[in-house]
This record gives sequence, structure tokens and C-alpha cells, in this order.
Amino acid sequence: MIGIFGAGGAIGKSVAAEAQRRGIRLRVVGRHAASLEKAYGGAHEIVIADLGDPDDVMRAAQGLDAIVHAIGVPYNRFDLHPKIMRQVVDAARRSGVARLLLVSNVYSYGAPQTGRVAEDHPRRPTTYKGKMRKEQEDVALGADSAALHTAVLRLPDFFGPDAEFSLTNEIFKSAKTGKSAAVIAPIDTPHEFVFTPDVGPVVLDLLARDDVYGQAYNFAGPGTMTMREFATRVYEGFGKRPQLAIVRPWMLYLIGMFSPFIRELIEMEYLQKTPVLLDDSKLQRTLGELKKTSYEDGIARTVAALATR
Repeated sequence: MIGIFGAGGAIGKSVAAEAQRRGIRLRVVGRHAASLEKAYGGAHEIVIADLGDPDDVMRAAQGLDAIVHAIGVPYNRFDLHPKIMRQVVDAARRSGVARLLLVSNVYSYGAPQTGRVAEDHPRRPTTYKGKMRKEQEDVALGADSAALHTAVLRLPDFFGPDAEFSLTNEIFKSAKTGKSAAVIAPIDTPHEFVFTPDVGPVVLDLLARDDVYGQAYNFAGPGTMTMREFATRVYEGFGKRPQLAIVRPWMLYLIGMFSPFIRELIEMEYLQKTPVLLDDSKLQRTLGELKKTSYEDGIARTVAALATR
């Protein structure tokens, strides 16, 4: 049985959907009973747990063969990432879990030193959030052993019908209602985004292999696109004219005086100027051709899903 820790998030739901298609037994683990019941009903075993509590983590890990670690934390509590990772690793070892895959992001790389960032790119984060992500990854990879095999999958920004906590979600919500979407400048640098339903198959394919552990893998988007282009396509998908409220760097500092979230976002503003564009050739060599939904199709599917909510 595979346990998805953080099953209420977009990545957890993607993994669960693919597992159900493959007939894999699942335990979906999260903090909020109502959201898990709404998302999964009786399709999978549901365990309500505070994954910041070691006893709850141990209870959630009992009887599992593998864990997908896709736990989100509040944006102002990135110190929880390595702390929770240590608790999950400890529970996995004590419970006899054989495999663990951490889903991470690009923060641990820091500012890119090359046009495309492969797994051998230095991880030299200068931000607090980046340092916490690196520490989390180090805990996971450092736990790899004959008894517990561990790996890391790094993703860029993402979007999709369930991606409520992505930067793109504001664009979709604003476009649906015909309001202006706040986008952080500069908006004409190339970015990449992964469509969340594409992540589940990659996670499960990695878990199923014997030769991927003790390593990290990148999963890139289907190409690059500027924030301006992305937002324009979203608005057009809703049949609306694009309305963008461009937030300049100095405005972030001003707004941050009143908004805790924006205040936390300021240190990651470098990613708008120098985005991390991932090289996932290692993953392709390992798994073969990767399913990557085009931006056109992914945006259309997201718009269609959100239009009915």
C-alpha cells in the first residue's frame, strides 16, 4: 500500500488519481477530514493526522510499503519542512516502509547559474525558504539505505484544476470573475509550469523502479512561456480580455507591510527575474518519454474545470 502524505493538495490528488487508474491501494493522509472526504469519499483509506505530530506520523505510516511526501506548510513556516521530513523518515524506518519519495521544488537550487538547470547544478540557496527546502531534501536523501530507499522529485511552478496554492491560481480566479490579476514583475521573462495531472504518473513510475533511489530528479514543464503569455491565454480561455495589474518590486515591499503572505514572498522575487528552468533529461533517460500536457490543453482543461465551480 502507498501512503500519500499531504493528500489534500494538488500533487497528492494527482498521484491518487493515477494510482486509482492503475488499481493501486492507497492511504490518503491529511489534516482536514472534510476536504479528504470530499476529494476521495470511500475510494481510498483515509487517515486524519497532524503530520507535524510524531505520534500521528507514526500512526499514518503503519503498514505502508511506500510513502509519497507531498506535504505543504504555511508559507511563513518553511522551518517545518525539514522538521516534518525527519519525523516522516523516522516513522518510515520504524514502520518498515521500503520506499519514500519526496516531491520538492526549485527553491533549493538558488539563483540559476546556467540556462537549464540539471540535477548536478550547485544547490546554493541564499533565501531562508531555499535553505529549508535544501535541508529537507538532504534529510530525505541522507536516509537512503538498504532498508529504506528514498528519492526526490523537483518540480517547477505548477498549475491545474486543484492547484489552489500556486502563483497561477490568482490568474485563473481573476480571469473567471473578470477582475484584474496581480502578477509580479517582470512578466516577460521565460518561465515553465508543470500541469499537475502530469505529475502523478511520474511519481508512481519512479516509485516502481529499483534503480532510482538515493538520487534527485527534475521534471520540467512542456516548454517556456512568459507570465504575460500565460495570463493572456487564461483570460482568453474564459472569454475575457486580459487585465493585468503588474506588481513592481518596490510595491511588494509596500504591500508586504500589510500582507503577511506578500512579505514572505519578497525573498523569492528573484525567481521572477531569473527563473529556474529545469533540465529533465536524466528523468527521461530513466523513465523514457514523459507525458507533458501542452500549455494550450492544460489551460483549457483547467478553465473548463474551474468554470463549473
